[in-house]
Amino acid sequence: MTFSGLVEGTLLRRYKRFLADVELPDGVTLTVHCPNTGAMTGCAEPGSRVWLSVSDSRTRKYPHTWELVETSQGMACVHSARANAVVREALEAGIISGFEAYPDIRREVKYGESSRIDLLLEGEIGRAFIEVKSVTLCREGGLGVFPDAVSDRGRKHLDELARIAAQKDTRAALFFCVFHAGIDHVSVAGDIDGRYREAMIAAQAAGVEVLAWRSRVDATGLTLEAPLTFSLDPP
Repeated sequence: MTFSGLVEGTLLRRYKRFLADVELPDGVTLTVHCPNTGAMTGCAEPGSRVWLSVSDSRTRKYPHTWELVETSQGMACVHSARANAVVREALEAGIISGFEAYPDIRREVKYGESSRIDLLLEGEIGRAFIEVKSVTLCREGGLGVFPDAVSDRGRKHLDELARIAAQKDTRAALFFCVFHAGIDHVSVAGDIDGRYREAMIAAQAAGVEVLAWRSRVDATGLTLEAPLTFSLDPP
C-alpha cells in the first residue's frame, strides 16, 4: 500500500492509548489519533521522528493519524490495522506462495464464537482462514516478538484457529506481518503473556500454520518483502 502526503513531526507524548501529541516543524502542536492498542514498546519514545496521515473527513475530531516512527533500530509502522491490507495485497499479487489455489479473498468474515477472520481465502480445494498480526516489538539481536502486552483477544484468535484447522478441506494460519525494519526473526513473547505462548503451542499442535514476513516500511508506503523465520524458542 502507498502513502500520500504524510506529515512529518516530532513525538511529544502518547497518552490515553489512542492519543498522541506531535510537534510540527513550524512549532505547531497537534493532538493525533494513535491507531495502536498495544504497549508500543520502543516505538513511542518522546522526541522520535514520526509521520502522520491526514483525513479529509469533517466528522473526525482529530484528522491526523500516526502512521510511522523512526526508532533507534529502524523504521516502524505503528498503524497495526494496515497489516491486513498489506497481506491482502501480497496475496492478490501472488507474492506469498502456497495460497495460489484460493483466488477468492474476503475480509472480516464472521466465524467461530463471535469472531471475525481477517482474511478468508476460498477456492475449489477448500478454504484458508488467515489471522493477521502486526509485529513491532524489536528486541536484541533483531528478534521480533508478539504480543507486546497481555492479549486475551490474541489468545481467543488462536483458540478459534485451532478449532477451524480440524475442519475438512480447511487451512488455518496466523500471519505475523513484521512492521519494524530492525526485526529479522520472530517469536512469541512468553515473558509478557505466558498464556499466549501456551495457546500458540496448542494451536500449532492442532495444525495451525504460522507465517512471518518482513515488510518494507518508509514514508512512501508498506510492502511485504520476504519470509522470516518463526520459532517458539529462538536462538
